[in-house]
Amino acid sequence: MKAFWRALRRNRLALAGGVVVVCLAVLALLAPAISPRDPNRPDVKKILDAPSTAHPLGTDQLGRDVLSRMLYGARVSLAVGFVSVGIAAAIGIVLGSLAGYHGGTTDAMVMRLVDLMLVFPRFFLLLAVLAFLRPSIWTIMTVIGLTGWMSVARLVRAEFLSLKEREFVLWSQSIGATAFRIIWRHILPNAIAPVLVAMTLGIPAAILTESGLSFLGLGVQPPHATWGNILNEGKDAIEIGWWLSVYPGLAILVTVLSYNLVGEGIRDALDPRLRQSVGRIVSRAR
Repeated sequence: MKAFWRALRRNRLALAGGVVVVCLAVLALLAPAISPRDPNRPDVKKILDAPSTAHPLGTDQLGRDVLSRMLYGARVSLAVGFVSVGIAAAIGIVLGSLAGYHGGTTDAMVMRLVDLMLVFPRFFLLLAVLAFLRPSIWTIMTVIGLTGWMSVARLVRAEFLSLKEREFVLWSQSIGATAFRIIWRHILPNAIAPVLVAMTLGIPAAILTESGLSFLGLGVQPPHATWGNILNEGKDAIEIGWWLSVYPGLAILVTVLSYNLVGEGIRDALDPRLRQSVGRIVSRAR
């Protein structure tokens, strides 16, 4: 663990991404307290006002404060990212564990299910499902989670196929430990590292997916503010209200980039071979 934190601290890009991620989380949690105005309160006297001291990020077509809507949109976007990735990770870990440990028919059935899910483009699958469901934040979270577990399942299966042949697993089997205990007590803790990386990289993917759905009008519905539906509302006034497209676009860009930097940093820190090669390069440079 010390080696992990030491390697992570050396990665300045990952640290910068981590700082941005923490700041975004704090802003999202404190949005009701720090938001200057009610995000859903219209003001017909201030329709499409440019950024000013009164409205730092301007107003939209209904005169609502864009900064307030951005802060509340961060809550929705981050919630979608974390909850949907949590759902995907839970499904992927269970199915990947069963496939990797038991093998045979169980492995074949799980992997054919993975192949079946991967055949369909994820975004079009989401569009098809949401066409029959009422769009809401919980629907979006659930659907994104249910269509994003395949990579986690494949990672966990690969780790289990390697770990189940280790001595500590064979010893546990020899003393009569149950499959459930071996999986959850012995193998899974040693296979969790790539899952953490996949989850960290899955959060920005979920945020992008939600933003794309909201931009198309199939995501979280107004009056709830998300970065995607702010972009959707701004596309009709882009010539006179550029701030409605620039600021939520920048927020999505910075958030996705920061999470990707953190995920890459965690992956590099957890890979002992990469740490050794980096250490040799640093020592030679000295």
